[in-house]
Amino acid sequence: MDRLRFELLPARIGDLNALHHLEHECFIQDAWPLLDLMGVLTIPGVVRIKAIIGNEMVGFIAGEIDRTRKQGWITTVGVLPQYRGQGIGTALLEACEQAMNMPCVRLCVRCSNQTALNLYARNNYHQVERWQAYYQDGEDAFVLEKCR
Repeated sequence: MDRLRFELLPARIGDLNALHHLEHECFIQDAWPLLDLMGVLTIPGVVRIKAIIGNEMVGFIAGEIDRTRKQGWITTVGVLPQYRGQGIGTALLEACEQAMNMPCVRLCVRCSNQTALNLYARNNYHQVERWQAYYQDGEDAFVLEKCR
């Protein structure tokens, strides 16, 4: 199967509607509210990268840097379902990790999200914690970490 050609670009406030759509397509029960999406697109110091094909946002990632702990934290990453398996998720992870430039990067994921867990395992993330009842429906989250 040929890989799709996509481009990674900085995300901006003008991407709010596209990001809102992507969040609801990727995270049906966990989509961020509009106000949180506005924040992730405008708060200084947040790494925010979008993947686009043509004029369509097909993926997004955001990360924050904690200089005290010398680690990055990926706060959200998503790829539209119809574009998964094309290398977009890996490209977003690599770009965010590089932009944060921290020795370790963490993220959390639903314990039941096997597709995401497979992506993170392929990208050398491993479980370091389990947060009990992290999600609104009571499901636990795995905290994953990747260190250089």
